[in-house]
Amino acid sequence: MAIKPRDNETFYREVDEELRKEQLSNFWRRYGLLVIAGVILLLAAIGGAIWWQHRQEVEAGKRAEALIAVFDEIQAGKAKDAAPKLAPIAEEGGPGYRAAALLTKADVALQQGDNQAAVAAFKQVAEDGKMAAPYRELALIRQTTVEFDRLPPAEVIRRLQPLAQAGNPWFGSAGELVALAYLKQKQPQRAAPIFAALAKDESLPTSLRSRAVQMAGALGVDAVSDAAGAPKGAAATKEVTQ
Repeated sequence: MAIKPRDNETFYREVDEELRKEQLSNFWRRYGLLVIAGVILLLAAIGGAIWWQHRQEVEAGKRAEALIAVFDEIQAGKAKDAAPKLAPIAEEGGPGYRAAALLTKADVALQQGDNQAAVAAFKQVAEDGKMAAPYRELALIRQTTVEFDRLPPAEVIRRLQPLAQAGNPWFGSAGELVALAYLKQKQPQRAAPIFAALAKDESLPTSLRSRAVQMAGALGVDAVSDAAGAPKGAAATKEVTQ
């Protein structure tokens, strides 16, 4: 007796379901423990990551509080007592906290007349490739400023030439030091254009631009007549050269 088409479909469906059940049963018998172990490891990894992130946030909060406390002591005139508290932050903190602690340590050393300690702290930041470029560049400029009088002019230029470019965020500080180094080398023809560019840069502080106008005028360059704080017109050059 022939099986009806509908009965055939039912039969095939039942066989397919049984086959799937058998395959699933075989899979769990072979790999069930591995799957369970994998899920446990995944959950453990996620939990560990969450715990680590929370711990990092807690530690960062503690360092921030410690750094703020140091700043408060410095403002209260207790820099000598605050300085030792910067060491743990500089040693154990992340790059940002380490940079802030070392730069503060250098400033405190300068206030206390310890230029050698200040230079060491600035140098540590400037040479740390893990810190962000702005921290390293600031530290390099501060270090060079402290050492300027005893550095060969060529070394000042080598360090700061890349930063002494119009448009660079550090153009003001780096440009002025490089221009002064050229003057020490008796190369006024190289210093004058830098002073003139500084005088034209309206983003720089008025005091720096005024110095640049005076130096450029003294070197025979007609600096920007509308530089902030500078005299106007042809009289400007005459006044700054007197």
